[in-house]
Amino acid sequence: MTDANRVLERLLAELEAAAGTHTATVATAALTHEHARHSEARPAEAAADTAADQAATAQASSDARAADTLQSLVEDAVGCEVVNRRHGRLVAAELRQELAFYAQEQLPHLPRLQARLTSGADEETVPEMRRLIDALASVTRHLPHAPPRTLAKIAHDHTGDPHYFDAVTGPGQRLISAVAELAGRPEPTRPDHIRALLAEHGIIADRLSATVLLHQVRALGDGPIDRRLNEATTPVALNLLDLTHTPPRLAPHPLTVVENPSVIEAAMEYASPHPIACTSGQLRAVDHALLQLAVDQGVPLRYAGDLDAAGLHIAATVQQAYGARLVAMDTALVHAAGDQPSAVPLGPLPSSCDPALAAQLQATGRVLYQEHDAVLTRLLDPASSQPEAWSPAPGQVEE
Repeated sequence: MTDANRVLERLLAELEAAAGTHTATVATAALTHEHARHSEARPAEAAADTAADQAATAQASSDARAADTLQSLVEDAVGCEVVNRRHGRLVAAELRQELAFYAQEQLPHLPRLQARLTSGADEETVPEMRRLIDALASVTRHLPHAPPRTLAKIAHDHTGDPHYFDAVTGPGQRLISAVAELAGRPEPTRPDHIRALLAEHGIIADRLSATVLLHQVRALGDGPIDRRLNEATTPVALNLLDLTHTPPRLAPHPLTVVENPSVIEAAMEYASPHPIACTSGQLRAVDHALLQLAVDQGVPLRYAGDLDAAGLHIAATVQQAYGARLVAMDTALVHAAGDQPSAVPLGPLPSSCDPALAAQLQATGRVLYQEHDAVLTRLLDPASSQPEAWSPAPGQVEE
C-alpha cells in the first residue's frame, strides 16, 4: 500500500464519522492538499501530517451517505481504490452480536458453547454458523435417543447430510462439545472416550469400518470371535462391534502390538509364532478397545513402532495408558541399523522420548522404520521369545 493510500484511508475513517456541513468542508480541504502533494512532490510524511490535522477538525457524526460520497471523491483524486476497513469491522461486530442473540435463543441450555460458536464469526461464515446452531439445537433437544441411532442417521435427519457431524469436521467437534456440556463433563479427546460419551446419549458412532488386525492370537472362550481367532490361518480383522458386543476371552500370552501392517506380512513370511496385533498407525477407538480388553483380561502388552516423532508419540500413549512395555525401540537397535537406516530425515522428537534413544537417533539424523531388517529380526526371530530380548529401552518402562 502506498503512503498516499494510507493517508487517505486514515482520512476516510475520520470523515465517515464527520458531521453534515463540516464533512464537505473537510473533504474539499483534504483533496486540495492531496492534489498539492502530487503537484509539488512533497514527502509522504508531510502529507500524512496535513491530512491527519484536517481530519481532526471534523466533528463526529453518523452520516453514512456522506461517507460513501467522500470515499468516491478520495478514490477519484488518487486514482486507486481505498479500502474502508472501519466499515468492515463495524459490519463484523454487528453480525457477531446478531449471531450471539440467535445462539442464545436456540441454545439456552449450552451457554459455554454459545460463546465458542460466535467468537470468530464474520460476514462469510455467519450463514454456516446459523446452520450449525440450528442443527445443534435440533439434535440436543432430542437427547438421549431411545433406541440409539447412528451418528450418520442423526446427521442426515437433522441436516440432510449424513457426514455433517463426522468427528473430523468442525460441526462434529461442536456436537461433542455440546454433549459433554450437557453431561457436565470435560470434553474427551481419546476416540474411545468420545464414542462412549456419545453412546451414553443414544448416538452410535461408526463401529464397523475401522478394524484392528490380529495374527496368531488365541482365545479361551467359545463365542463367535473366539472361534474366528482360533480357527484362523491368516490375520483376523476385528471391528469395534466385535470387540464390544461379543468380545473374545484372550489367552494370557504376551501380545505384541505393532504400528504397521507390513510387520504382520513379515510375520507370516517368518512363520513367527508370536501373537501380534496391528493398529495401522494412529490409535483409533477400535485400537483402544483391544488394548483395554487385553489389560482387563490380564494379557501382557508390548508395543513396537517406527522410530520417528509419530511412532514415539504413539508408543508413549500405549505405555502410559495401558502399561505396555516398549520393544524394538532402543539404542541398541538404532546402532544395529547403521548410519543410514532410511532416506527420510528424522525431524524433531517428542519430549517423552528417552534421552539416550533421542541422542542415538539424532546422531543418524534419519527415521528408523519397522520395515528395516534390524527391526523385523528383533521382533520376529525365534530368539526374541527369550525374556532378555523383550527388554524395553532404558527409562521407558512404566514402573
